[in-house]
Formats: sequence, structure tokens, C-alpha cells
Amino acid sequence: MIRVVVVDDEPMVCAHLRTILGSAADIEVVAQAQDGAEAVEAVVRHRPRVVLMDLRMPGVDGLTAIERIAKLPEPPAVVALTTFDADTYVLRALRAGAAGFLVKSTPPEDLIGLVRVAADGHTVLSPVAARRLVAMSADGRRRGDDARRKTEGLTERETDVLACLGEGLSNADIAARLHLAEATVKSYVSRMLVKLDCANRTQAGLLAHEAGLVKR
Repeated sequence: MIRVVVVDDEPMVCAHLRTILGSAADIEVVAQAQDGAEAVEAVVRHRPRVVLMDLRMPGVDGLTAIERIAKLPEPPAVVALTTFDADTYVLRALRAGAAGFLVKSTPPEDLIGLVRVAADGHTVLSPVAARRLVAMSADGRRRGDDARRKTEGLTERETDVLACLGEGLSNADIAARLHLAEATVKSYVSRMLVKLDCANRTQAGLLAHEAGLVKR
């Protein structure tokens, strides 16, 4: 069972998300919160696998909550909720440790599938969205230079795997493309996260875009 906490300052949004997710046999909404402070408390109390987090809330906002949750032992995957798919606030959330983002208008069947993806530890972020977010970053050129310096220390195979992360591929998909065992890909990813000082696959994927490794 995938345990989920829903966070939004609009009760109707929480109710809507709870109804959609509750229709899936393998998903349980264990709590909802209306600001970032409540969200952190709910995560500590209920230990969910996934948190759907609104970013703009009064009091403690979603970005601050994501930063606090990322520091917890064995933190859940936090997926940012936003109204617009090109939002610099979303980029800040991803760099703070969010596993991806969802637009609030996401169709119900897609929402359920993406929660499952997040629960499995994969990126909830399309390559198109990643490119758009990186392109609109005010400090994009500096970040691009920093990203290229970081990736200089990777082996050729590690660079290939990182580029695949930038495309949002799963370990199984990367293994098939690069003709590697899935366990080998998992090992590459774990090592790269440490080398690149990235908290999760999403941050590594963004770094791949910033470094210009993702061509499609």
C-alpha cells in the first residue's frame, strides 16, 4: 500500500486529490495538511512514501516544508503541486529535494500513475518540463558552468547514465538502452548521486540538463 500525505491550503483541492487517489486499490491517503508546518508533522507521524505538496501556502510554505522533510531520516518522495508547468518556484523546490512536480490539472488516471512512479523512487518530471525550467532560470549560465565542472569527474559510462536520468528513464529503461544489468545501473546511479552531491534522481536529472547532456 502506498501511503500518501496531501498538502494544500485549499480544502477543496485536498478533498479532490483524496477522492482521486482513494479510488486506487494500492494507494491510501493517510493524512492531509493545510500548510508546511502541518505537512512536516504529518510526515513524522504517518511516515508516508509520497507527499503531494502545494508550494504557495500561507504560514510555512511548501518550499520550506520540502527542505525540512528532506532532512528527515528516510524522507518520502515529495512531489510539488503547481498551477503552472513553467514556474521558477518549482525549480527551487526541485533543487531543495522534491522528486518532481505535478500540475494540479493533471488528469485523474495520470495522477494515480505518477504517484506510483514517485513511490518507486523514479522522477516525476518530463524532459520537456525540465528543459523549460532550466532555460528560464535567471542564473542558468552560471549553473551550466557549475554543472559541467561537476560532471567532468564522471566516467564515460556514468555520463551516459546521467544523461538517461535527464530523460526521466527508469533503471530498467537505462539498462536496456545501455545493455547493462539493472543492478549495475542502480549501482551507477547510487555512486553518481554521491559524486555529484545530489539528493535524488530528479536533482541529478536537472544537473544533466544544466550540463547540456540531454539532447532530446
